[in-house]
Amino acid sequence: MEEKLMRKLGSGSLEFERYFSEKARRMKASEIRELLKLVETSDIISLAGGLPAPETFPVEQIKEITKEVLEKHADKALQYGTTKGFTPLRLALARWMEKRYGIPTSKVEIMMVAGSQQALDLAGRVFINPGDLVVVEGPTYLAALQAFKYYDPEFISIPMDHDGMRVDLLEEKLRELKAQGKKVKFVYTVSTFQNPMGVTMSVDRRKRLVELADEYDFLIIEDSPYTELRYSGDPVPPVKHFDDTGRVIYLGTFSKILAPGFRLGWIAAQPQFIRKMEIAKQSIDLCANTLAQVIAWKYVENGYLDEHIPEIVEFYKPRRDAMLEALEEYMPEGVEWTRPDGGMFIWLTLPEGINTKMMLEKAVSKGVAYVPGEAFFAHRDVKNTMRLNFTYVPEETIREGVRRLAEVIEEEIKALRG
Repeated sequence: MEEKLMRKLGSGSLEFERYFSEKARRMKASEIRELLKLVETSDIISLAGGLPAPETFPVEQIKEITKEVLEKHADKALQYGTTKGFTPLRLALARWMEKRYGIPTSKVEIMMVAGSQQALDLAGRVFINPGDLVVVEGPTYLAALQAFKYYDPEFISIPMDHDGMRVDLLEEKLRELKAQGKKVKFVYTVSTFQNPMGVTMSVDRRKRLVELADEYDFLIIEDSPYTELRYSGDPVPPVKHFDDTGRVIYLGTFSKILAPGFRLGWIAAQPQFIRKMEIAKQSIDLCANTLAQVIAWKYVENGYLDEHIPEIVEFYKPRRDAMLEALEEYMPEGVEWTRPDGGMFIWLTLPEGINTKMMLEKAVSKGVAYVPGEAFFAHRDVKNTMRLNFTYVPEETIREGVRRLAEVIEEEIKALRG
């Protein structure tokens, strides 16, 4: 048996690579996922992942609801569902979005998906032809780049500042492209507490982005996983709130406000867009997890979601504050960082000339890990940045992790300056 297994695992005479499609050959593993494999099973302080804290999972309520669902709704919960999703949950989410964000929504405008990551893939399948121009933020969510890249677009990266995407620079680019006879297919934005920077697009920029979409005839994909995780400042309406023509496709998820293990998200968009994405989804998995959908329906319907969100916020706020205080205390001169009002991440910019990807090995040897910023840029042209996460580890661990990281950075700055 052991000999047979070794033969199977060994190189043998089978040329595996020649069986893969051209697209498969170009696939690369997520740098973050590969990094997490190395650090999250050791005693290294990981400020790298984007994981919610398990302490925020509403375990007792999920137990109670699951028992009720299996006693009263097992015929639906354990059966195949429709591709579009469990209708009572879609109705509950439509009401929730109207109440919470002022976005009039009906059940025909919502489709359930296996987390908003599946929604990104569906957007690529449905909207991107090879060579299409797709605008992303610089930096942007790494897994969105991976999802879209499979469909061979040409990325245009628009710089960010503390008020989100530089919509003025986007407008300049749109004018330039129009003069060349070219059009953008869609703009992708993580508008609130952006991953990786943690910044939020201002209201004025949101309004202007929608105006530009109408003027230059493109769509907007608004990814909104962190909106409810606000620790300071006033709420900002989603970009979709300002959309009167149906150009904004909104992606929501239960991963940060219930539990990521449910793998449950939703798309809110015009029925014509939902219908085409529904057809595309039928070739992938037929339907999202039905049991998770029925549990989530009861969770929303019973008012638990509205009660639980403030508890998550109360849990995470001290962790954000601890990281900001530690950065202020320990970081050497020349390092800059964002100061987010919510979400899960803080973005650091180091002096020019420091390569954070090259520096990672030194940081790990000192017992701390982060995500190098290069991977979050469509053209991988910025080398001196990094993303830190503050939701997963406790305050004291955050402080110690930042202290260790600051030591590594200080050494790099000294070496840079000779």
